[in-house]
This record gives sequence, structure tokens and C-alpha cells, in this order.
Amino acid sequence: MVRKTKEETLETRNQLLDAAEEVFYTKGYAQTTLMDVANHCGMTRGAIYWHFKNKVDLFEAMVDRVRTPLDALAEEPADENEADPLKKMREFSIQFLKDVCHDEQRRRVFTILFHRFETNGEVSELDQRQQTAFCECTDRIERGLKNAVNKGQLPQDLDTKKAALIKHGYFGGLMTNWLFMPDLFDLDSMAESIVDNYIFMLKNSPFLRKATAS
Repeated sequence: MVRKTKEETLETRNQLLDAAEEVFYTKGYAQTTLMDVANHCGMTRGAIYWHFKNKVDLFEAMVDRVRTPLDALAEEPADENEADPLKKMREFSIQFLKDVCHDEQRRRVFTILFHRFETNGEVSELDQRQQTAFCECTDRIERGLKNAVNKGQLPQDLDTKKAALIKHGYFGGLMTNWLFMPDLFDLDSMAESIVDNYIFMLKNSPFLRKATAS
């Protein structure tokens, strides 16, 4: 009986997160109320408060459901025991772009983050959370790049900080544009060339080298 209760509780929580995805996607963060989410899945606001403290907590849980498994995969290139970190980074980056095209849940959540997430500075904890996520992602990329440098796969004088910031902006910008106008270009078919272009830049661009002391 206890096992069944836990399963039912988890199922209810997931139903609420599914509803939140759909409503945030349709109405945006600022215009969505907890009552909107409750009505969408045929539950009460009390059911939401049983699982989540408030709208911020619900929103973060919705994002984490997609972001947490991605973070674990993105961490693999930074593992010092990984023999081929650059290959891992390439594979992850290509699959990440393709999954956004084909996985409806990921597409919805990233569309919410890039195009439906307007707090106007009124929800400081969410703004801080997004800033923290940005810094953690950039740091994760840089550690992967440093691992590739240490394994002799990238130039020793690569400016890994700059390269990490450029990767974040490069991929984030492409995703933002594609999610806004998916018919503008075929992100799925371009995924490999997009990633390989970035890797080519890492290996060959003189503008990604550390400044030498004069």
C-alpha cells in the first residue's frame, strides 16, 4: 500500500508538471497562475501546494525535469578519466541540438526559457537561478575544454574561458532563433556541421589563443 501511495504521489506530481509545461508554454510565466495550472489538469490549487511551495517552485521543478539529466551528460567531457573528451563533447552537442528538434518536452521547456520567461525583475529568485545556471553551464564547458587541452586534443594556448563563453552564445543563439522561427532553417540537418564548425574554430582560430606577455 505504501508503494502504491508513493507511485500515485509521483504520478500526480508529474501530471502537475506536464500541465505547467503546457500552460507556461501557452501563456508565458508572468501571465500564468497556479489556478490556470490546476484547471488545466482538473485538480485544485491545494494539490499544487501539496507538491510545490509556490509558482517559482513549480517552474523550477518543471525546468529541472529536463535540465538535470542534460547536466549529467554534459559533465562527461570534464571527467578526467575520459580518454576522448572532445569526442564526448561533440557527440553530446550534436545530440543536444537534434533532441531539441525531436523531443517535444525539451522543445517546450526551452521555448519557455527563451521566449516565454518574463519576470521583469519581479522574481529575483528565478532571475538568480537562471544566472547561476548560466555560470554553471559555462564552467562545465570550460572544464571539458581544459580536459581536451590536457589530453592533447586542443591547442595548449587555447583561451578556454573565451571558448566556453563563445560556445554558450553560439549554441544558445542558434536555439533561440530556431525556437522562434523553426521554419527559418533546418537545425536537425545542420547539427553536425554547426558543432564541427565550432571544433574547427577551437583548433584553428588565432582569436581564441591566450594573449602572450609582451
